[in-house]
Amino acid sequence: MSTTSNLYKSQIQNRNFLSPVGFKFILNRAPKVAFFSNVANIPTLTLGTTVQPNYLVDSQIPGEKIDFEEFTLQFLIDENLENYMEIQNWIRGIGFPESLSQIYQFQKEPTINDKSVKQLNLYSDGTLLVLNNSLNTQVKVIFRDMFPYSLSSLDFDATSTDVQYFTASVTFKYSYYEIYDKKGNEL
Repeated sequence: MSTTSNLYKSQIQNRNFLSPVGFKFILNRAPKVAFFSNVANIPTLTLGTTVQPNYLVDSQIPGEKIDFEEFTLQFLIDENLENYMEIQNWIRGIGFPESLSQIYQFQKEPTINDKSVKQLNLYSDGTLLVLNNSLNTQVKVIFRDMFPYSLSSLDFDATSTDVQYFTASVTFKYSYYEIYDKKGNEL
């Protein structure tokens, strides 16, 4: 009887499937971008491996370093380009293409409740909320020390016959991410 009971406990309790449309993204340094986000991902996680030579067959063994793939966010662009400029100004502030005063000014800009702000104020934490079928938060993926390094172009086209609203993609580097359940327990 205990074997059957243990088998039942090892089964998945929630038999609902995860929906790809149920998410919300929160980015402390760029809240306008996060509000209009329409595509996000939990990036690939890769553990390096090494080869252990053997006189018969070389063996693969687990490595020590984890590689976190970039986080890409796609968002709709508002008519005033406010959310697009949040990211562009962030990249310009870090890269200071015109003068050093740009990075100094950027570092002085306030961020919204960002506990991850380092002394240089270049990073921001981001949270991907994965929603269940009732649109309640089921899982939180917290990205630590994010910064954008790539922002897609906006291609205007007067020959288009249909109105396709602009979306942009921004790619972030970050230190690592953690996954928590709805109660705040690390998974």
